[in-house]
Amino acid sequence: MNKLFAGILISVGLAAQAQSTKEIMYVGTYSVRGSEGIYVFEFDRKAGTMQPIQSISNGKSPSFLAIHPSGNYLYSVNEGADKLGGVSSYAIDKATGKLTFMNGQSTLGAGPCHVSVDQTGKTAFVSNYGGGSLAVLPINTDGSLAAPSDSVQDAGTGPNTARQEKAHVHSATLAPDNRFVYVADLTTDKVNIFDVDTKTSTVKPASTPYASVKPGSGPRHFTFHPNGKYAYLVEELTSTVAVFSRNPKTGALTLLDDNIKTLPDGFSGQNTSADIHVDPSGKFLYQSNRGANTLAIFAIGSDGRLTKVGDQPTEGKTPRNFLIDPKGDFVFVAHQDTDNITIFRRDKKTGLLTYTGQSVKVPAAVCVIMATR
Repeated sequence: MNKLFAGILISVGLAAQAQSTKEIMYVGTYSVRGSEGIYVFEFDRKAGTMQPIQSISNGKSPSFLAIHPSGNYLYSVNEGADKLGGVSSYAIDKATGKLTFMNGQSTLGAGPCHVSVDQTGKTAFVSNYGGGSLAVLPINTDGSLAAPSDSVQDAGTGPNTARQEKAHVHSATLAPDNRFVYVADLTTDKVNIFDVDTKTSTVKPASTPYASVKPGSGPRHFTFHPNGKYAYLVEELTSTVAVFSRNPKTGALTLLDDNIKTLPDGFSGQNTSADIHVDPSGKFLYQSNRGANTLAIFAIGSDGRLTKVGDQPTEGKTPRNFLIDPKGDFVFVAHQDTDNITIFRRDKKTGLLTYTGQSVKVPAAVCVIMATR
């Protein structure tokens, strides 16, 4: 009888623990229209709603965010910082998900627009759009940032004289094996490939140092298929996507398809593409379009290639970063110009989205990410 009672107690305890798992969301913004900085929400999966729990002051446009692999720290670029740029670190409260500022460092370049963290949690990579450079910063054992230990300055121009007048490094994405970082430069129409040394927080060009796409395309964000064999690149200026295969030994990319159209049929207005993600199953790819205000939806074949299956209106203006939740059930879209995040349910079989009617107000929302506590 005692064993039965103990078993019941354990079962109840495990159920309570499962129910108490918190899904915390962090939203980066531009410092306009009254934005306070970084916003923290708790996601109610059953109701499909976001509940605000904190806003943390940062007046330097903490636009793009990244979470440490431990889940204990968060990093934000400070896009509105001075000409040397800036990046900040925050401690995450394990019980509530709330943030506490720890420290900030220079990124050695203007207009930092993207931050990523390697899987060991020892190194952060910041892309300086204005400065055209990559900054590499060690992460201390307490999660705070050390001064940059390495940096790479890019150079060049492209055929789009309005946007490709000088180097514009837009993102740095770690490979699934954590051995390489892939750095997209909007101006040079290249994805630069670097070997990563996580012990010294330094990088060096890989044996195949870059992959090129069509001139004038404008590489922006980059993502991998869950199997690590394929990768996908947002081509911002042409509103297209490129598909690559990847050599896991050397990190080299081979271009399979380039300039695949992402805009809805019949759309003829101004547009620039922004963010890109593959769903957890690896069956579908999504890309955001600012102007058309849609998410392009593609099915991914066994060979990594794409087939367009739909376009989902995002219920807002200028969709930038978006999030597919780790379980693949929901998609959250951050809109810069309508100050909102919209929530969609995702059909795992078809990849198509359905607007839930839920829209959360956030001034100049740029980036949305999630952590499970």
